[in-house]
Amino acid sequence: MGVLTAILESRTGQQLAANREWRVETVLKPLLRELGLDSIDALARAAQGSVEIGDRVADALLNQESSFFRDAAVLDMVADAVEALRIEQPRRRPRIWSAGCSFGQEPLSLAMLFDEKGVGRAGPVPEIVATDVSDIALTRARSGRYSQFEIQRGLPVRRMVRWFETEGEEWVANPELVRRIAFRRMNVVSDPLPIGRFDVILCRNVLLYLNAELRRQVFDRFASVIRPDGVLVLGAGETVIGQTDAFRPSQRYRGLYEPSHGVP
Repeated sequence: MGVLTAILESRTGQQLAANREWRVETVLKPLLRELGLDSIDALARAAQGSVEIGDRVADALLNQESSFFRDAAVLDMVADAVEALRIEQPRRRPRIWSAGCSFGQEPLSLAMLFDEKGVGRAGPVPEIVATDVSDIALTRARSGRYSQFEIQRGLPVRRMVRWFETEGEEWVANPELVRRIAFRRMNVVSDPLPIGRFDVILCRNVLLYLNAELRRQVFDRFASVIRPDGVLVLGAGETVIGQTDAFRPSQRYRGLYEPSHGVP
């Protein structure tokens, strides 16, 4: 177990909390069967001797739990913030970064919401950059393919019908919707940051799995690419308070955060 959790941390910076250890054998069983191995110990030995297997172990251990329109009220605030920016600076194209996008439900939800609210109709369409450390997750996100179970989590029928079509047992997102998002592989802890500055950065339920020092470093990295009047969106159980001096609670949007040295 220790070898496998060390592989996860070395490749992603994430630590496996004690309350997640029960998942290890469950999530690794498919990989064990595929490789013809009969135990977790055998997988640990194989992962130590193969970079590829080590990468696949780390990928399997990542928590890719996600859903469409998760915390919908928060996404509505993001849309409001982007629309306010459009009104204030109609010629500037809003830029949004979804960090830790998993299978793509979050950035797709934003793209749907922007379209439905008319954000960008009177100006540049918002740019959405979506990143994740997992190549497997990104492949799925780019395909826009979801199971019946996944599509029903957060999507009412009217959105399912408008934005998706069925292919066999899968639901496939409108290609035009997927094309509105630039999916890229990136480790928020160590990889080069996206070029340019962002008006909104969403990083929900990612920092939970980093130690305090790595969280501070990631906050500093976010602060370096967010606009002075931008907002940072964290998960419901996350906060900047006591974690960093780079951000503070937003004075405009309750529950969101803004750069500490941003616009008063």
